[in-house]
Amino acid sequence: MFTIYIHTYYIHKIYILGFFMSVGLFDKITMGSLTLENRINVAPMCQYSALSGTMNDWHLVNLGQIAIGGPGLITIEATAVEAAGRITHGCTGLYSDENEKEMQRIIKFCKSVGHSKVAIQLGHAGRKASSQRPWEGGNSLNKEDSWLTYSSSSNAFSEGWHTPVELDELGLKRVKGKFVEATLRSVRMGVDAVELHSAHGYLLHQFLSPICNERTDSYGGSFDNRIRYPLEILEAVKEVLPSEIPLIMRVSATDWVDGGWDLDQTTKFSKLLIESGCDSIHVSSGGISTKQKIPLGNAYQTSMAAHIRKETGAQVIAVGMITEPIQADSIIRTGQADMVALAREFLRDPRWTWKAAKALNASSSIPPQYQRAERFS
Repeated sequence: MFTIYIHTYYIHKIYILGFFMSVGLFDKITMGSLTLENRINVAPMCQYSALSGTMNDWHLVNLGQIAIGGPGLITIEATAVEAAGRITHGCTGLYSDENEKEMQRIIKFCKSVGHSKVAIQLGHAGRKASSQRPWEGGNSLNKEDSWLTYSSSSNAFSEGWHTPVELDELGLKRVKGKFVEATLRSVRMGVDAVELHSAHGYLLHQFLSPICNERTDSYGGSFDNRIRYPLEILEAVKEVLPSEIPLIMRVSATDWVDGGWDLDQTTKFSKLLIESGCDSIHVSSGGISTKQKIPLGNAYQTSMAAHIRKETGAQVIAVGMITEPIQADSIIRTGQADMVALAREFLRDPRWTWKAAKALNASSSIPPQYQRAERFS
């Protein structure tokens, strides 16, 4: 028996696979003890528009308009657990009372306009911190504007980048404590789920990947050693997270570089994540090296999510160039993933959920203020 993974190409009402699931994009799903109204996840998208880590009205409008459309889960952009963990000066943080106050205002609004649940992605940029915003070039900041960065090892992300400080025992303890503090703030703000960022070449991924991790202590070398710190972070967060709030881990399934972190290691890691209390695995890829060779294409990461789901039994979220409603629905119906995450599509069309509901002849919540538009569509 063999399985064909349909990356995208979706024919109306027909899905080419040996089986067909009755569950689709607009069916409810339970993540831990949290029930989502549909299986659409708005992936975290950095806006690079915060001031000292604090969100503002830009974020309110950006996330608020998406919430009006009613996706099942909206994940707040990568949020640094300490100031040194921000990717850029404009990145969101959750390390001060002001950060918490403004983010809570935005979360409250998003949850007031429909049935969307709100998650937050907590992370630390590690050696990829202290960089320019993408539209400023995306390179390492110059010496005058930069700040001290940290990583699993003292090797730079790329030529011309700053050299990070290798986290010692006290540093590891400090960063772990910052993850715990940010989790407690997240709970106070009223988030519905927490996602830990262990992908895209950021700090936790920097421990996982042998391309970056050159340590010779108990946190480097072997697979078991390299996964130790991310698991310690997960366990520390899980310890203070109320049982009703699910915990998600975002992973890069492969570095797309020979000799790097790969799908087999991610699958083994995912099994351990589930055993440690993780509720869902969000499967992305890449980001650890400028030498990566990514075969971009429609739903190009979905087959990796499907592999992890099949081999571990984990609840998985597929992401990456998923753009069309029938494509997204087919990923769910063919058992490749439990949820799909979209990012850029929601920047192009914050009401993508309504578009998908119409294409799939499904129902989605529409606030009464907008219902008259629907009557004539």
